[in-house]
Amino acid sequence: MPDVNRGNRPLSPHLSIYRPQITSISSILTRITGNALLISALLVVWWLLAAATSPSYFAVADGVLTSVFGKLVLVLSLWGLCYHLLAGLRHLYWDNGGSMEIGWAEKLGWACVIGSVVLTVLCLLIIGGMS
Repeated sequence: MPDVNRGNRPLSPHLSIYRPQITSISSILTRITGNALLISALLVVWWLLAAATSPSYFAVADGVLTSVFGKLVLVLSLWGLCYHLLAGLRHLYWDNGGSMEIGWAEKLGWACVIGSVVLTVLCLLIIGGMS
């Protein structure tokens, strides 16, 4: 017998009750930061190629990277690098069988997020900020 009440049922009932978890967010952030670091690397390569090409082309590339938008991109790239590093160390730790319980996985996820912000601030303080 065909289901005549098909239109009244929700398509995905889990979507209405789902709450994001730090483990899923950290997994997504690891993938996002990995891909964003590729774009950041291309910006650095562009800046180096501009330096090797001509003074006028370097002035354009340097102007883009030292603008407010460029500095924001570089600071976010630094945060992405710190986060991706810590998440990689976390996965390396997991590969050796350490802290596979849910509670520890959540603590390590938060440690990656908070640790990456702390490392970014420390790096910015060490290099003298983005003056």
